[in-house]
Amino acid sequence: MSVFSVHKDFLERSHLLSFSLVVAMPEQSQKAKYSLSDLLKASWMRSSIKLALIATVAGVIVIWLLKVFNIAGTQLFSDTGAFFAIYGLAGIFLVTIAAGTILPLGSPAFVVAAALFGVNPILLALVATTGFTIGMTINYGVAYRFGRPYVQKRIPAEHLEEMTHVWTKWGWIIYVIFGLIPVLPVELLAFVCGFLKTRMATFLLLSFVPRLILFAILVHFGQYVGAWLDFT
Repeated sequence: MSVFSVHKDFLERSHLLSFSLVVAMPEQSQKAKYSLSDLLKASWMRSSIKLALIATVAGVIVIWLLKVFNIAGTQLFSDTGAFFAIYGLAGIFLVTIAAGTILPLGSPAFVVAAALFGVNPILLALVATTGFTIGMTINYGVAYRFGRPYVQKRIPAEHLEEMTHVWTKWGWIIYVIFGLIPVLPVELLAFVCGFLKTRMATFLLLSFVPRLILFAILVHFGQYVGAWLDFT
């Protein structure tokens, strides 16, 4: 065999190897390049942020109207306060369990309202966090048991892929960020953790601690608003 034929054979093998690597790596490259800015550009993420902004503006308007019309001195206030005194913690517990799944019940607003009407702040934060964690664990459990096909029937494939890429790249950091910001759909990450078989202890820790911090902040905010409105 001549030197030229050996060299030609080497070039052909090198070309085939390079081609196979290029073909095999697109998905990995896509995951590696997927960033937080890409996540923020997702349509469902933009929709979540827009809805949160609308809800925030609406909440500010409602609080202002409550102050202007002195709701604290009305029978409506007395009745609402009595309702929260009797059913507040139980109601918050049920609402946060449902909100921890995929039901958009707005648990932060309920927590603020309960704090505003004087529900025990420590118990409120703990009960809300426990309820939300239970709801998240339900998502985790069904995804763990039935796998990705089950989740794909309930979440659009594109959204699920984006969440999976983000979790694969950022791990617990992105989970903490989602847990601390009310508008971000952290309940979807519970599905991802489930079908990826994330350790239960890690999942529970990431679900409970960030949400406890968030609900404690919301309780403090509710108490402040209640004092400003003379509700407490």
